[in-house]
Amino acid sequence: MGVLVMKGRDNLRNHMVYADNAATTKMSPAAIKAMLPYMETIWGNPSSLYGAGQRAAEALQSARERIAACFGASAGEIYFTSGGSEADNQAIISAAKIGERKGKKHIISSAFEHHAVLHTLKKLEKAGFEIELLDVHENGLIHPSQVADAIREDTCLVTIMYANNEIGSIQPIVEIGAICKEKGVLFHTDAVQAAGHLPIHVVEQNIDMLSLSAHKFHGPKGIGVLYARKGIPLTNIIEGGAQERGKRGGTENVPAILGMATALEEACAHMEENTKMVLKLRNRLIEGLSKIPHSVLNGDLEKRLPGNVNFCFEGIEGESLLLLLDDKGICASSGSACTSGSLDPSHVLLAIGRPHEVAHGSLRLSLCEENTEEEVEYILQSVPDIVEYLRGISPLWKDKVKGKRAFLLPE
Repeated sequence: MGVLVMKGRDNLRNHMVYADNAATTKMSPAAIKAMLPYMETIWGNPSSLYGAGQRAAEALQSARERIAACFGASAGEIYFTSGGSEADNQAIISAAKIGERKGKKHIISSAFEHHAVLHTLKKLEKAGFEIELLDVHENGLIHPSQVADAIREDTCLVTIMYANNEIGSIQPIVEIGAICKEKGVLFHTDAVQAAGHLPIHVVEQNIDMLSLSAHKFHGPKGIGVLYARKGIPLTNIIEGGAQERGKRGGTENVPAILGMATALEEACAHMEENTKMVLKLRNRLIEGLSKIPHSVLNGDLEKRLPGNVNFCFEGIEGESLLLLLDDKGICASSGSACTSGSLDPSHVLLAIGRPHEVAHGSLRLSLCEENTEEEVEYILQSVPDIVEYLRGISPLWKDKVKGKRAFLLPE
């Protein structure tokens, strides 16, 4: 103990093992191919009236229809944004403005939403809205009864993420949507981690607004979608021209939109086979990492994203674990990529009841269909060695072993 032997990678020597697909995914060749014509030949401004512009506008409409079809929506309900964060902002602010006009200023969300949601709600709170954040159970789930009990006469919005970006827990969206519909309350879901990985049908699931981001399902970065059910008046976040039916100013990023449409169609078409493949890898990872003493899986074992694995290891710092994994060619994270520069423990892990000390020692591994069994076995060889090494040089861990401090996680 206390010595880290940097073993060779055998067949994985000089090969990067990418296990951070929740942060971003590698673009698919089909998505790249779909983008090229709109950078090389059909590069006109889709707002222009001449032929070159109208060809771009036709492609834009086609992409809108293709994306809508993936979610059971209509093309007129799809608005292009710069990504999930912008879509979250516009959805929440739009619902708040609708509620304000009716004298309803109560918004329900959860304590472990993405910061794009939480920070927007904080701004609305300062503007006089009452924000109610539901507690999250230890398994990372919200119970539909919590939503039903929280809705009041002055509730204007429920916003609950489809699947958590850190611990992968999948929320009971169908049940929550049905409750909101019955109560006449708008329901928004941040589906950035779910789109392209879980089947979504906005009508059947009673979803009024939905946010997604292309780079989470092998599309390009910097492009996303806000779905808003027909009849919901959106509030502009970006003022400018008449693009996106006057609800989002700025020339549309036609190449990225076409790449997004292709990547989403590809992901939805192969969802069943990809899920089967990734589940096998994920379950093997969970099985192997569970053998590390004083560790705990975060999130529900069954109701979780196919590729998500999130553990806490007592007695270590997540940042040190990531750096040593990087030395071994393994790309992982300790939580959301959007807060990777923060030294604070994950708000998601704190929300499910992990103590600060334990939350600091988290590891998120997120797989996709391009990962292999060999890569998973290499991760399972590497992580226990690094955890043992970090614990061996930790004075705090030595105190725990000697009985001077109590262990927080069972062996």
